[in-house]
Amino acid sequence: MHKPRIAALALTTIAALALGACGSDDGETTDSGAELINAGTLTVCSDVPYPPFEDFDEDSDSGFKGFDVDIVTEIAARLDLELVIQDSSFDALQSGQALNAGQCDLVASAMTITEDRAKNLDFSEGYYDSEQSLLVPAGSDIASIGDLDGKKVGVQQGTTGKAYAEENASGAEIITFPSDAEMFQAIKADQVDALLQDLPVNIEHTRTDKFEVVEKFATDEQYGFAMKKGNSGLVDEVDGALDDMRGDGTYDDIYNKYFATN
Repeated sequence: MHKPRIAALALTTIAALALGACGSDDGETTDSGAELINAGTLTVCSDVPYPPFEDFDEDSDSGFKGFDVDIVTEIAARLDLELVIQDSSFDALQSGQALNAGQCDLVASAMTITEDRAKNLDFSEGYYDSEQSLLVPAGSDIASIGDLDGKKVGVQQGTTGKAYAEENASGAEIITFPSDAEMFQAIKADQVDALLQDLPVNIEHTRTDKFEVVEKFATDEQYGFAMKKGNSGLVDEVDGALDDMRGDGTYDDIYNKYFATN
C-alpha cells in the first residue's frame, strides 16, 4: 500500500484544471482499461466541507476526513493507487465539467445518482442510501414542509435537495447557495428560516443544540461515485473494490464509524 501523497496537491484545484485543459503526459490506461489522468494515482474531486461525508483535516495523511474520504482511501489502496484529493465546486462536479477538464478521475462528494446526471457521468454502484430533511432553529414554528409558505429556505446549487424543495415547498422563497458552509452561516444569521438538504449533513448541524431536524423525506436516493463518461474500466474497478469491501466487512466498519446508532 502506498502512502497517499496529498499535502502539496490537495488544494491546487486551479492548477489541476489548467493541466487538465492541456492534457497530461502522465495519463494512463491500466491493464483493465481504466483511464487515469496521472499514472499510478487516483485523483478524486470533492466539494468540501460537507460533513460527515467530507471535511478538511490538517492532521490526516490526505488533508481530509469523512465517510466518502475513508471509502475512496480504501478503494485506492485496493487498486494499488496513490490518492490525491482536490476541493472543487459541486456544480462543476455534478455537471461533469471537472471530469471532462481532466481535473480528476473520480468524484466522491455525496452525489445522488440521477437520470439527468447519468447523461453526462458514469456512476459506480450505489454506496449510500440517503434521505432529504428539513433543518430549522430550535423553537421555530416550522414543523414540516407544509409550514414553509412565505418562508425562506436555503438549498445548495445543483443538488437533489434543491429539486425537492422546488417541487414540494409550496409558497416558499428558495434561496440557493454554492455550498453547505454558506447555507449554515445563513441560517445562523437568520437570513433563511430553514435548510432543506441531505439528512446526515443536517444532523451534523444539530450538534450545537440550536437547530433541529423537524422532518425527513424518503426519496429512494443513492449516492454514487461519478467518473468520466465512457471510463468503464475505472467504473468496473471501483465497483469491484466496493463489492470486496462489503464482502469482507470493511464497508460496514467505515459505515458504523459515522452512522451507527445505539
